[in-house]
Amino acid sequence: MKLAQSYRMRLRRKRAQVRAFRKHFALRPVADRTRRIRPGEILLFSTFRDEYIRLPYFLKYYRELGVSHFLMVDNDSSDGGRGFLAEQEDVSLWTTKASYKGARFGVDWLNWLQRKYAHGHWTLVVDPDELFVYPFCDTRSIRALTDWLDVSQVRSFGAMLLDMYPKGRIDAVPYQMGQDPLEIAAWFDPGNYTIEKNHLYGNLWIQGGPRARVFFPDNPRRAPALNKIPLVKWNKRYTYVSSTHALLPRGLNLTYDEWGGEKASGVLLHAKFLDTFTRKAEEELQRRQHYAGSVEYRAYAENLRNEPELWCKWSEKYINWRQLEILGLMSKGNWA
Repeated sequence: MKLAQSYRMRLRRKRAQVRAFRKHFALRPVADRTRRIRPGEILLFSTFRDEYIRLPYFLKYYRELGVSHFLMVDNDSSDGGRGFLAEQEDVSLWTTKASYKGARFGVDWLNWLQRKYAHGHWTLVVDPDELFVYPFCDTRSIRALTDWLDVSQVRSFGAMLLDMYPKGRIDAVPYQMGQDPLEIAAWFDPGNYTIEKNHLYGNLWIQGGPRARVFFPDNPRRAPALNKIPLVKWNKRYTYVSSTHALLPRGLNLTYDEWGGEKASGVLLHAKFLDTFTRKAEEELQRRQHYAGSVEYRAYAENLRNEPELWCKWSEKYINWRQLEILGLMSKGNWA
């Protein structure tokens, strides 16, 4: 049984690598600075579309954490973000008009770029509205984290996606380019999460938070998954198979302790719900480029038309990573 499952997983991984190879022909280089990448540098990979307003702070945040080079895929933006990134000396940029859905929601594009440029590097895969938080991130660079993971012989690091939102209407305070989005979207759900093991890939499956509470109250199992594995010591044999929710080989998904202890983990602060979101939800609903016929964006659009507010009396205001550890949303494990 185990041999048969192992064979199926290897076959699935090979198919994902073949898909990535085929889909990479749709990528056109805009600014290729990959020759500047040095051994051991920490690399960030991301896809985006019309996120110019977020990009200056996104770059600033991850530069300060210790990311050395950004490898970005622009999916046919029209807001000027492509031109902005092309001017950044630590960014390599590709663009494509191909289907985001047809590339498995961008996974194929990034799998190819990681296979080609990231072998032997620690890589961080995040969206422009995600801010990575890990133990001691207020005093230690991401290099300190990856050095500790190397010494511990750990190849992957998990993080829960934590939806952030304002108090009051999400469109009440306009977001300004370059601004820390947490100055506006400073609140989150401290509980209301379910966790179970995905037996196919061995990863955890987390759901809940404001998207389950507000957009899928009658069927929370349809709410988006909140489990991520964004930080990986990449090898060209690896591949993401479901966004950053799961990888192959399966062992990379064991970012938790199966025997009752705790492994170090982080959080991705998900600052999606700003004043720009209502318009974007309507646009993405029309494009139908997201999972399951964009059912998620249909729920967003329908609910936000009438009541664009996620805050409730149980919401908690974000302070720092230690607060998240106390709440059990992340852990420093045995990293002291």
